[in-house]
Amino acid sequence: MNVTSRVRTGAVVGALALALGAMAAPAAMADPAAGDYRTLAGVGSDTTQDVVNALGNVVVNSSNAKIIASYDATGSATINTRAANCGINRPNGSSAGITALAADVADTTKDCIDFARSSRGIKTAGTTLTWIPFAKDAVSVAVRTDSAIYASGAQNLTTAQLKAIYQCTTTTLNGVTLTPLLPQAGSGTRSFFLEKLGLTDAQVGSCVDQTVQENNGVALNTAGDIAPYSVAQYIAQATGTVTDIHGSTELISVNGTAPLTTDDTLNTGFTYTRDVYNVVPTAKITGSTADATVVATFVGSASKVCSATSTITNYGFGTLGTACGATTIQGLN
Repeated sequence: MNVTSRVRTGAVVGALALALGAMAAPAAMADPAAGDYRTLAGVGSDTTQDVVNALGNVVVNSSNAKIIASYDATGSATINTRAANCGINRPNGSSAGITALAADVADTTKDCIDFARSSRGIKTAGTTLTWIPFAKDAVSVAVRTDSAIYASGAQNLTTAQLKAIYQCTTTTLNGVTLTPLLPQAGSGTRSFFLEKLGLTDAQVGSCVDQTVQENNGVALNTAGDIAPYSVAQYIAQATGTVTDIHGSTELISVNGTAPLTTDDTLNTGFTYTRDVYNVVPTAKITGSTADATVVATFVGSASKVCSATSTITNYGFGTLGTACGATTIQGLN
């Protein structure tokens, strides 16, 4: 059977865990309260939603009012980012957030989205949007610790091995039938991971389940499950900084390099490291059309976001130093 059409019990359980954990989770885990319309509204990446939600609680203006309203990747079908005329479909993932931002820029009757959270870089060259880096992440792969895949000592895979697994040319490991998983379409983690394997969407094998929400370890519910996973999200979940849905999984090494340091923080020397971004309309940070709030919030290493280093590291990410807030990366989507 082609598993891409299969509904995974783990994904349902994970969604239930999120719902049940909502009351106990940190305040940064949810959309702004109904009617809390802040100056800058952002949507997009699942990977960075929690840290940007947390930044929304600490980034304030001169009147001590919160500036950033960050809306989760999943939840209600629609969200309202402004008091009027801004009821929009909720974007799930980096690409969906960037697409929604680009559409908002193109529609001169709308001003509903100010930035998109993204865990991937540009796909198409251009100048309409600017990718502003604010933290360092990495992507490893997760397996169940109670599986022979892990217990037999296969706690390291190479890029070549992972490529074969996701092309379905390697279907077993340590005697276990593999069931490789990929995040949903539009996920920045999905795009980044496939790029590192040298694969396009069209080259992903038919054995791969491509329906799971990213960074949900509970979805790995059989012995052969393997999935890409944000290292920062894994850290934040395992430490209880966010709702813990890493389940019975553990991150493994890739090409002989561990994703975590000995003190369980992000290994910035890991094989698959990446910057994560807040994407803004270029017109809002340059020339006569620049928006002073957007610039002060995101642009430069002294910006409000880049200065919130303790919040960034508390959510498992690494800091970028003087590279934080750079405005050199531009694209269309």
